[in-house]
Amino acid sequence: MNLSLYGHEGDWIAVDCGMMIRQDLPDSPLQVPDLSTLASLGIQPSALIITHGHEDHIGAAAWLWPKWGCPIHATPLAAGLLRAKFAERGLRQDAIRVIEPGEALETGPFTLRYLPLTHSIPESCALLLAAGEHRVLHTGDWKLDPEPLIGPAVAPEIYRALAPVDLVVGDSTNALLPGHSRSEGEVSRALETAIGACRGRVVVSCFASNLARVLAIGRAAERCGRRVSLMGRSMERMVGVARGLGYLEDFPPLVPVCDLGYLPPEEVLVIATGSQGEPRAALSRLARGNHRHFELESGDSVIFSSRTIPGNERLIERLKAALGRFGVTLMDDANHPELHASGHPAREELATFYGWVRPRRLLPVHGEPRHQDAHRALARELGIEAPLTPQNGDLLRLDAEGLHLEARHPQSPRMIRQDEVAPLPGLGGEERSRHGQLHLALTVAATDHGWTRLGRLLLDTSQSSSLDEDAFSDWLDDCLEDIHVDTLADLRLALRPRLLAWMGEHLRRVPEIHLQILAAEAELLSSSSD
Repeated sequence: MNLSLYGHEGDWIAVDCGMMIRQDLPDSPLQVPDLSTLASLGIQPSALIITHGHEDHIGAAAWLWPKWGCPIHATPLAAGLLRAKFAERGLRQDAIRVIEPGEALETGPFTLRYLPLTHSIPESCALLLAAGEHRVLHTGDWKLDPEPLIGPAVAPEIYRALAPVDLVVGDSTNALLPGHSRSEGEVSRALETAIGACRGRVVVSCFASNLARVLAIGRAAERCGRRVSLMGRSMERMVGVARGLGYLEDFPPLVPVCDLGYLPPEEVLVIATGSQGEPRAALSRLARGNHRHFELESGDSVIFSSRTIPGNERLIERLKAALGRFGVTLMDDANHPELHASGHPAREELATFYGWVRPRRLLPVHGEPRHQDAHRALARELGIEAPLTPQNGDLLRLDAEGLHLEARHPQSPRMIRQDEVAPLPGLGGEERSRHGQLHLALTVAATDHGWTRLGRLLLDTSQSSSLDEDAFSDWLDDCLEDIHVDTLADLRLALRPRLLAWMGEHLRRVPEIHLQILAAEAELLSSSSD
């Protein structure tokens, strides 16, 4: 989860603070680093340094930073995303300090310089850390993209000027792959060709943080005569933050999802979250047929402009099977590999980069042990010392004699609920007052694994507190799947207290709930399972 710590003579800094979503567990909790080992070792970082704005590098900061209270240094885009996360959790944002790529800072005994590298999000930077007699280059995530679409290509002279460095802490993700990673410019042209060949509506799913890809999809849509809409809160947030910073200036005007029904199918393109099969994401809602404003039809196309992250294979296959029942055309990295590019360096890029910085030693990080071992083997071919394949929790020492394993502290992740929020006034105890009314009607069918909702959710919240209907719909679908009862009456009894609890956690004032549950008619259930 990308939480690294660097110490010198008792002073420590943290680099990145990421998390992952455990989609294999009920309610898809967040998995964040456990800080108990740091507490037992007396390690308290005096600064948090962020290399870029991906969730696996910033996602846990809002949960862990309050235990540190230290300054956070991040480039403008990552800082904007962090501020949004902190605002959601009611945290003060004055600790977040902006540093531009190429600038340097000092904190305690450390001097750090942010060095721009291309990746699948703008403003990704390597860090040159200097302390005492040593200089370490922490690469973060990177690739050598000659046509990145957003921002400049990597400047070799910047890195040649660093040579030699004592240690590279380097990205191993694609160390098994020969050659060079595909450029975002190549993907842009491939997307335009693919979208131009589609006849019905088009849904393209990609990572919200891959702004170059989002821009490429928008440009391709415009050139193919299509209007663009965004689907998914993370996509809307990312595009909003990026536009506020001056990115995506030539992105086409957006159409609200609720207005897409007025357009001819051949003029519609949706950029949606959920390429990894996330149950709460927009694409999964489309696959279940319960999005409020958009229903897939035969003749539509769904493009996965992403790769399958290991561990998500089952979820993605289930998602694709659900999408296939609508009769849509599916394009993904299996049948159209040209529609995606990795954000990490293949072997040719690693060799080129190490030729610039001439590291004495390599510490291979990211990926799995087989990727790290392949990275070590490449380093040895290049004459670079690579003595260790580190594990999570390893405490390493770099000194005049080299790189050593000091101790091993096995790490167990900490699980937290995605909707975990700070208590708000009026939500405690049994004296919760109810204000307004919420009318909820849903059509359900029993399955082998609980219940499933069919069709659209009928929800009237006009007299109740403001409600995030997307989040509520996602939670409701997950909740129904976990309820194992035989009758609608028992389902109502099981669902009602859960509804009250969810409302209590997400609304300042809990409304009076009017719940109506309908059984799916036989014809509807049969057609939905064909």
